Amino acid sequence: MPNNMVGFRSCCWPLLLPLLVFHVAAGYEYTVNYVTVPVDHFSFYSDELFELKYLTNDTYWDVQNGPIFFYCGNEDRIENFAENTGFMWEIAEEFKALIVFAEHRYYGESIPFGGNPGLSEMGYLTSQQALADFVDLIKYLSAEPSGKRSNPVIAFGGSYGGMLAAWFRMKYPAVVQGAVASSAPIWQFTGMTPCNDFYKVVTSVFRQAGAECALTISKSWEVIDNVTSTGSGSDWLYKNWELCKTLEDDDDVQDLKSWAAEVYVALSMVNYPYEANFLAPLPANPIKEVCKSMTNHLEDNETLLKSVFDGLSVYFNYTGAARCLDISSVYPPGMDAWNYQACTEMIMPFCTKGGDDDMFEPSPWDFDAYAESCELMYGVRPTTDLMEKVYGGKHIRAASNIIFSNGMLDPWSSGGVLKSVSSTVRAFLIPDAAHHLDLRASNPNDPKSVIQARKHIKNWIRGWILEYRYRN
Repeated sequence: MPNNMVGFRSCCWPLLLPLLVFHVAAGYEYTVNYVTVPVDHFSFYSDELFELKYLTNDTYWDVQNGPIFFYCGNEDRIENFAENTGFMWEIAEEFKALIVFAEHRYYGESIPFGGNPGLSEMGYLTSQQALADFVDLIKYLSAEPSGKRSNPVIAFGGSYGGMLAAWFRMKYPAVVQGAVASSAPIWQFTGMTPCNDFYKVVTSVFRQAGAECALTISKSWEVIDNVTSTGSGSDWLYKNWELCKTLEDDDDVQDLKSWAAEVYVALSMVNYPYEANFLAPLPANPIKEVCKSMTNHLEDNETLLKSVFDGLSVYFNYTGAARCLDISSVYPPGMDAWNYQACTEMIMPFCTKGGDDDMFEPSPWDFDAYAESCELMYGVRPTTDLMEKVYGGKHIRAASNIIFSNGMLDPWSSGGVLKSVSSTVRAFLIPDAAHHLDLRASNPNDPKSVIQARKHIKNWIRGWILEYRYRN
């Protein structure tokens, strides 16, 4: 999950449009399918339909009694999540489960209005509409006229997908028996979490890697300003940081600093104990690698900035394939839809204070300025209380059968559920884990806390399935 500071319906939906082709990626085999769903589930005005993509694997499925393991797709093409959620694949045989990865509307291939919606047609991009898509898909998958099935649905998701998994169980308990919500910041909203908590976690991870590392990063913001205050200094930074574009003015300098800040956030999210390629190709324990060059925050300006560039190179050029440093984006392409969501539903306040609080430049949360930028870009003006109104905010004691797992190295844990809410809404804290590490495939370098968390999650899933069978 990127951090953004900045009529009548058809009688016959959903329709299944299978592609009888196996795809193999990252060692996982799946069939690509499509289901036709309404663009608008909640009014009778429009009869527009579109095709929602989903992936399945039924290798181990007990058709009559096996559960459906259902991944709630988030802000990317669904293949990316199928290839990075190995935990579901690893436990499918034990539970005799059908594996389903459902793509989120407006991402990947699941885009309404012929794949080219205008701004006026983006309003159907909401978590509520996406969850209704998932209901229709599960309804189709569970339908069997020839005989009764007993297929409990267990929802999975990481990050925004984890939020969706939790909300899926809350909003549709008759459809979903239980939810595994990993790194799901359902409380990263106005009035629920202090705006600077996120960046406090980022900073703590870098401080753990080395106090000088965090001090060097903190000092670098001022040094960048000092060096770029002259034309010759800007030229020096352009050459020594191997930038793709020259720094022409203060806005370019600010863009550079914003890019660097986002890199530090991304690194803290994917600080995995083994090589991975989720947001970018990275070595094991990438923050340790980044911090190797940042050992003295009292060095002269040019030496300090060279050490910072060496650290940042771990993120943008670990493979050595980058021709130059492109600061246009930290995250993979195709995030326009998420930026729209961040201007409508997903209003998450972020701020930094600097000093002892965090290693970033002070930046207050300014909702009015944020709202104006959203209105300028997308023609929408956000409100701050929508998600609390729709999903209950911190008042979730009426919910049941949800696991909230959070790695303490993950900045998104700041907006997560860190204490068990009830006997059936449980919080698992994983001290040595970054962003939804527990949902990734097993690895010899996994810390013990992650291995233990997975065991607990399996036990809870087993209990939910037994409960479902007892009641049905």
